[in-house]
Amino acid sequence: HPLLEAIYEVTTVGLLPQDDYTVNMAQEIPELRERYDIVLHAAGKAHVTPKTKAEKQAFFDVNLQGTKIFVQHWKEEGFPEAFIFISTVAVNGCEYGEEITEEYPLGGKTPYAMSKRLAEEFLHKGATTQRYLGIIRPSLIAGCNPPGNLGANDSSIRNGRYLGIDGSRARKSVLMVQDIASLVPLLAEKGGVYNVCDSYHPSFRELEAVICKQLNKKIPFSIPYWAAKCMALVGDCLGKKAPINL
Repeated sequence: HPLLEAIYEVTTVGLLPQDDYTVNMAQEIPELRERYDIVLHAAGKAHVTPKTKAEKQAFFDVNLQGTKIFVQHWKEEGFPEAFIFISTVAVNGCEYGEEITEEYPLGGKTPYAMSKRLAEEFLHKGATTQRYLGIIRPSLIAGCNPPGNLGANDSSIRNGRYLGIDGSRARKSVLMVQDIASLVPLLAEKGGVYNVCDSYHPSFRELEAVICKQLNKKIPFSIPYWAAKCMALVGDCLGKKAPINL
């Protein structure tokens, strides 16, 4: 596709010193000096299990309020041709399932899922007037130095503290970060809402094997499901004092 072969000039807005604009979008409207054809909104809070009311509220402050504040800049300066928002498949609230379509009810109950769902609704309800609004709901994102569960798996295997469960037969939908980069130009000329993942869904054993090969480690030992369930119940009782994470 010609759009995938194009060369783009990219400006970044974020919290890191290397960003072109260092702005906390959950608190202040960015003052951008240029106009842009495509805006990719990927800023957000994730990969944390909130324990307190304040920690839960932080998801809404960043994912919802941050989106509203970011959009406020474009209301004042004029919207770009395309606005693309990185949401999450968690908005569906499904712990498992196959071929979950975009029409599936949005029943996510976690602060993360609810804050992303409300941000989607805000964008749909006329908050943006650009020609194309694109929303991507990715599954587990894989790439270099991944955060979240995949990063935890990598760290546990690296440190020899990882156990598979029930032969690690469960499968996981995965999306490579490079694929998101390929989707952005296509969404910029089409818009729409899309649940996205790879066409092949690897088992946890396959994921473990890939990580072990990269780290030059042996395939981890697998424990029966009943044993993992018992350990999880003990962990629920111990909370942060639990010596193992399931």
